[in-house]
Amino acid sequence: MLPAAAMLAMTLAASAASAAESPAAAEGQRKVIAGDYRGAIASLQSAVAQNPSDAAALYWLGRGYYEIRDYDNSSSQFEKAVALEPKNSLYHDWLGRAYGGKADKERSFFLAKKVKAEFETSVKLDPSNIDARRDLEQYCIDAPWIAGGSKDEAQSQVDAIAAIDPAEGHVARGVFISEAQKKPAEAEGEFRTAIAGKVSRIETYFEVLNFFVAQNKPADATAAIDGAAAVSANDPRIGYYRAVVDVLAGTDIANAEKYLKSYIASTPDRSDWPSHAAARDWLGRLYEKQGNSAAAAEQYRASLQLDPSRKETRDRLNKLAKGSQ
Repeated sequence: MLPAAAMLAMTLAASAASAAESPAAAEGQRKVIAGDYRGAIASLQSAVAQNPSDAAALYWLGRGYYEIRDYDNSSSQFEKAVALEPKNSLYHDWLGRAYGGKADKERSFFLAKKVKAEFETSVKLDPSNIDARRDLEQYCIDAPWIAGGSKDEAQSQVDAIAAIDPAEGHVARGVFISEAQKKPAEAEGEFRTAIAGKVSRIETYFEVLNFFVAQNKPADATAAIDGAAAVSANDPRIGYYRAVVDVLAGTDIANAEKYLKSYIASTPDRSDWPSHAAARDWLGRLYEKQGNSAAAAEQYRASLQLDPSRKETRDRLNKLAKGSQ
């Protein structure tokens, strides 16, 4: 039920502006952004014990728990923040995401319906909240009808997003065509149109990148990288995606290895960024292209240790094992 992180455009900078309202919350925010999730949890637990009415601190505490996939505690903290500020669209959106983590883990239709309700509340409170609308769109695409899934409702979110921001609307429509209508080839034009227009958020370029990487279209992915670099040339994800495209295209493998290792070593493992498990998988694919099966298998195992749910990584590892017999 939970939208993929790469599809959500979850921007810490945007949420920080709405939630950093106290010194405790600001410190928790700083630690979450830096990837010190357990440090953030420890300091924020102490802060909210002293001031249980600090909604922003509770929000960032929920974010800390969310990053370590403790969706029970994450939901609990977001619920407290929502109770204190029931009209805060951001808090409702993140409560929906935390419920989504729980729903996926527990296979619960009851929780799934609560996910949709929180996304709908978030959109109602702030109709311009594109992240919430995208979350609701994705939910309506992914969920079965018994849990509130509805392609018509997803389409209505696409139309609303397009009216707010044309570029974001093209991305939302591309996702709908690819995932709801199962026509990824037809969706390509929407993604190309999105990055040809005025894109304000770097996350939009990264979402387009993820699509074209999945479609094995390195030239289109490179165009999206160039757009992202024009927004923020020093964003660490630029190097990661350049490496991914190089591995995909089989070019500049030496630099690709350097970028991937740097990304793993120098960035926090965040829910709204490409995961370290994904970076390990791409390193494995790189080593496979070089004919180094032992190194590739090592990276695949490391990827699966970080995220055991990666089916494609497991398939690659099993294929390597069979090939060595």
